[in-house]
Amino acid sequence: MQQPSAREQFASRAGFILMSAGCAIGLGNVWRFSYIAGEYGGGFFVLLYLLFLAILGFPVMLMELAVGRAGRSTFPGAFRNLQSPQSKFKWHKPVYWLFTGNLILLMFYTVITGWLLIYAAGYITGRMTAVVSTADSAKIFENLLASPMLQTVGLLVSVAITTLVCMGGVRKTIEKSIKIMMTGLFLLLIVLVIHALRLPNAIQGVSFFLKPDWQKFVGDGILNTVHAAMAQAFFTLSLGVGSMAVCGSYMPRERSLANEGVWIISLDTMVAVFSGLIIFPACAAFSINPNAGPPLIFITLPNVFANMQYGIFWGALFFVFLSIAAVSTLIAVFENLVSFGMDQWHWSRKRSCTVFTAILTVLSLPCIFGFNIWKSFQPFGKGSSVLDLEDFIISDNLLPLGAFYVALFCVSRYGWGKENFLQEINTGKGWQFPTWLFCYCKWVLPAVILLIWVIGIAKRFAWI
Repeated sequence: MQQPSAREQFASRAGFILMSAGCAIGLGNVWRFSYIAGEYGGGFFVLLYLLFLAILGFPVMLMELAVGRAGRSTFPGAFRNLQSPQSKFKWHKPVYWLFTGNLILLMFYTVITGWLLIYAAGYITGRMTAVVSTADSAKIFENLLASPMLQTVGLLVSVAITTLVCMGGVRKTIEKSIKIMMTGLFLLLIVLVIHALRLPNAIQGVSFFLKPDWQKFVGDGILNTVHAAMAQAFFTLSLGVGSMAVCGSYMPRERSLANEGVWIISLDTMVAVFSGLIIFPACAAFSINPNAGPPLIFITLPNVFANMQYGIFWGALFFVFLSIAAVSTLIAVFENLVSFGMDQWHWSRKRSCTVFTAILTVLSLPCIFGFNIWKSFQPFGKGSSVLDLEDFIISDNLLPLGAFYVALFCVSRYGWGKENFLQEINTGKGWQFPTWLFCYCKWVLPAVILLIWVIGIAKRFAWI
């Protein structure tokens, strides 16, 4: 085991928790969670999601944090530092492939963040007053997708904000910015929830979202709903590609990872549930079908705001809230790339930011072009796009396979091993991870993760 080098740390415990929560809290909690919950009938999906978040997402998140804190590096460096010198298998080499998931995630995440910023600007400036029907909101979204120039502007703004924050370092700008953004996000969230619950017929939306309905559960397909809930538990935490590990690498050892992990996953869950308490009551209030799928945020909800009193104001708050959530994830994941350049090639922070900003900007363009000038490229059949291909690579493959690999490394005596893993995860004050759960982590967890991957591939290609 190599000795990890000295590393910058968060100035406060709150900084670490909010940075880690910022990595987890994003479009997965609001956009993806909401439309998938709508597609799978609400109640039972939400119940299963919370269950899998606890029994699958939580332990893998602790594993990533432990690898990062003990290895004091990004994913590849941490594995290299922690693997046994006597091990014939070089655990760190496959991690480079998994680590590319951070870049692939950002290749479409920056584009979608750009959409959110454009919508937020549209509401703030009053341009979204043109929306008076679903057809109007659909036309606005279609025009956005058809314009590579407008999307590129949104992309450049999202990348510029991310780069400027990361350029200043962990303590100087990242931690301070994340604290401000997360505070603003939670305040906006509370205001929007209160408003949504006061809308007429809001209770019907809450009932759809939270009340389990066995007939819907069976009708939507039990296996499909169970798999969707499992996959969402991994996607929302960005597990398997080292996004959480970099947060752990900046964390001091005063508190146990199990203790801090409860805070992270609680904040992540709160945002997801509260987002549902905004979206579904709003849909119920104006008789909007909540199972609209991915267009829910960009087509369905603008129509809701158009029919709502002071809709421009509430629309502006909602898209500002979404933009903050998305940018916080961009910062956390981009910092992973910046830190990689500094660890791997000993670049300065400024150089690493500059290089990866240029790379990310160029590699994000195919996602934009996939909706217009490359529209004929449909990798999964009619209606699919470059974004679907990128999402398939990261969501259906790198995240579950990466989580499986992390679990194997932590529990295998040929990897990091039981004693090292448990010692790191329980170092510090606070709740301790029960030793008896190690058997679950060793035998059950990897098998379930592998099953998620297999089912996901089978569903994607309609084998089941």
